Amino acid sequence: DDQGLALMRAGGYPLAFPAFTWEVRANDRNYHMQFKKKFAFCLTKKKYAGNAIKTAKYNIFTFLPLNLYEQFHRMANVYFVFVILLQTFPEISTLPWYTLLFPLSCLLTIRGLRDLIDDIGRHQSDRNINSRPCEILSGKSFCWQKWRDICVGDIVRLRKESFVPADMLLLCSSEPSSLCYVETADIDGETNLKFRQALLVTHQELVSEEIMAAFDGEVTCEEPNSRMHSFTGTLEWRGETYSLDSERILLRGCKIRNTDVCYGLVIYAGFDSKIMKNCGKIKRKKTKLDRMMDRLVIIVSGANSSCSGPLASWGCSQEKHSYLSALCKRTTPAQQAFFNFWGFMILLSIIIPMSMYITFEFIYLVNSFFINWDLEMYYAVKDIPAKARSTSLNDQLGQIEYIFSDKTGTLTQNVMSFKKCCINGTIYGNFSWMQEGLLFFFTLFSDEFPARFPNLGTLRLSGDLWRRQRNYHFPYSFSLQ
Repeated sequence: DDQGLALMRAGGYPLAFPAFTWEVRANDRNYHMQFKKKFAFCLTKKKYAGNAIKTAKYNIFTFLPLNLYEQFHRMANVYFVFVILLQTFPEISTLPWYTLLFPLSCLLTIRGLRDLIDDIGRHQSDRNINSRPCEILSGKSFCWQKWRDICVGDIVRLRKESFVPADMLLLCSSEPSSLCYVETADIDGETNLKFRQALLVTHQELVSEEIMAAFDGEVTCEEPNSRMHSFTGTLEWRGETYSLDSERILLRGCKIRNTDVCYGLVIYAGFDSKIMKNCGKIKRKKTKLDRMMDRLVIIVSGANSSCSGPLASWGCSQEKHSYLSALCKRTTPAQQAFFNFWGFMILLSIIIPMSMYITFEFIYLVNSFFINWDLEMYYAVKDIPAKARSTSLNDQLGQIEYIFSDKTGTLTQNVMSFKKCCINGTIYGNFSWMQEGLLFFFTLFSDEFPARFPNLGTLRLSGDLWRRQRNYHFPYSFSLQ
């Protein structure tokens, strides 16, 4: 692998990696500001991102076009617009087109307000995160600033129980040998503590704020990527080169535990950090009900088309009815059939009621408020109420389709089967696992079983059951009589 080949110095230390072009100089913001990169056509932006993040989907200028674009991914909205367009032709119109445009506008407005409420919550969350306090080395001393003020190459001081604001190289800590204990629950869900350790040279040399202010080490490493448990690079300082790996890195989102003070050099900031690289773009989520309604709209519109054809032919043959024969004047049979077909499409369009969708939107919005107000979901120990972060996914609550669980110990087979679970005192699951347990028990006591349990009945087994296999897996049937 060309990326993994290191150029070796005379002393045997890895000098640099050919494909590793991410260079970070400590305490040198001006160096990083001069680099640009292309991101669209001829437009450029800073190569080294700031530490401010943005997870909201809309701003003042993009809300209306983006929200309308997302809303017209719903088949019902496309269907209603199609019906309104048909109503603009007076030959087949049954009502003025604006009478249908008003309820559709109400529907789009309600959905837009819902999405706006959700996005305002994201903006507030971003603002809270970007405004968290931290200590940044400025000049020859540390001063309190905010997360959004952090830049690549800054040295940050972290204290116990604080979160890591960016991906950083651990320089030293207050623990012996510059160990630092971190909790990665916000990254991988694991609550057990992991330790990181600084290089011996930085642990021994960086003993005061004045020395840290004069620190001019340069880190050469891989470009920002989403590999959470991988890091390769080198630190050059005072003419020596030291190799770096993931054991020297503090990732954004980790929490400092059991360590009073530690110091780190910012390597990746903001959207360049590994946790943000794993987030990806925000996608619009569809519930099962939304997908089902889209399919129903397609089916119903197809049924309308299939019914409108015979009805159009029937209408052309009913000359005795004056209200139908009036349509036949000054038109050819082909034109008459064409107008009748689309006229019946408009008449049958009420099978998909727009009022139902408007009612759904109100239900979603009000139900999210009820969730926020529910006292039974309030956690008094930590003073945390329930919070509906999305007003469009309420009907997904409780609809569990998959359960992901970690194993305990070692599995002899890469197979995990659901046995049972207890939720609020109610036991769910089938009890076929009891039969497997009895089968294993019968196998162990096959010789003395009739004497030990004479009242249980006769045990009928098929196949070579008494042969004990590895993993105690028996592909044979059994029954109790």
